[in-house]
Amino acid sequence: KDVFIIDDSLFDRSRSKKTELLAKVFDHCSMKYRNGYRMLTLGWSDGNSFVPINHCLMSAADDKNLLCKAADFDGRSLAGKRRKQSRRKATEVMIDLLKAARSSGISAKYVLFDSWFSSPKTITALKTDCELDTIAMVKKSSKIKYGYQDGKYNIKEIYKQCKKRRGRSKYLLSVDVTVGDEAIPAKIVCVRNKSRKKDWLAIISTDTMISEEEIIRIYGKRWDIEVFFKTCKSYLHLVKECRSLSYDALTAHVSIVFVRYMMLAVTQRCNTDDKTICELFYRLMDELDDITFNQSMRIIIDALMDTVMEHFHITEQQLEDFTTSLVQRLPKYMQKALEYGSAAA
Repeated sequence: KDVFIIDDSLFDRSRSKKTELLAKVFDHCSMKYRNGYRMLTLGWSDGNSFVPINHCLMSAADDKNLLCKAADFDGRSLAGKRRKQSRRKATEVMIDLLKAARSSGISAKYVLFDSWFSSPKTITALKTDCELDTIAMVKKSSKIKYGYQDGKYNIKEIYKQCKKRRGRSKYLLSVDVTVGDEAIPAKIVCVRNKSRKKDWLAIISTDTMISEEEIIRIYGKRWDIEVFFKTCKSYLHLVKECRSLSYDALTAHVSIVFVRYMMLAVTQRCNTDDKTICELFYRLMDELDDITFNQSMRIIIDALMDTVMEHFHITEQQLEDFTTSLVQRLPKYMQKALEYGSAAA
């Protein structure tokens, strides 16, 4: 299933002092504030290939964390709109990026993100405004509550109330809840935390028709964007290559790095996926499958007949009756394969 993936990463500019829209950004890895931007990224993945679609270098929404002001531009121009967007909330910009991607013809079934973006307001906006289902990690907050049975409870309260599955089950708990004031139906699946044996994690899905195992499998695709961030920073010179002080130049540089990654993703797909040879792949694979299946059936039947004649010493008429009875008991697609094999022979 094709998915959109949303996440942000630190665009570090610790040594800069006069870069446009430079801000103090909280780094979740070091748990400290650093100078730079939050690189909000929208990507697309089918589980095999990840492609970055759009991005925004997020500055500080609060003036207290803003270190350098933006240059003056007409608010109606692209440069002016880009600078206004950088100071909005990341959840609002996420909706804009998704709408722009869908208007460009890019489609996906689900939107994946971690607990930093997982709020009822965001999930509701994706379902109502973008008509997209969400599969996301649930934030263990006492302030975020979901509709469960006849009341509203946070995820910890729901986990305590429900009975857990025992043994080696892939998940501990699965409950149906509602999200937000619109009461959007959703399913929460709790799984074990591999890093901490006594801890647990919760994943929410607004598509209640899919199974718990499928929810866990689809959410696993979110890791593709983490690999993408690591590759861009370590090998594609995302942070250290461009030292410009212009916000437009930095945005253009990020776009160039993303194009480099797209080229690598396409090359890797062509080298590993035989379907990239298009119609020739399907023609070759279909022909090989038919020939292999028919020949296999004929070999099995011929070996069976030879074994019966050798051990039971039956007549030709008895062997023919036995063969006819055996073929009639086989499924129709096997009977057709045997008929096709006889005609080819």
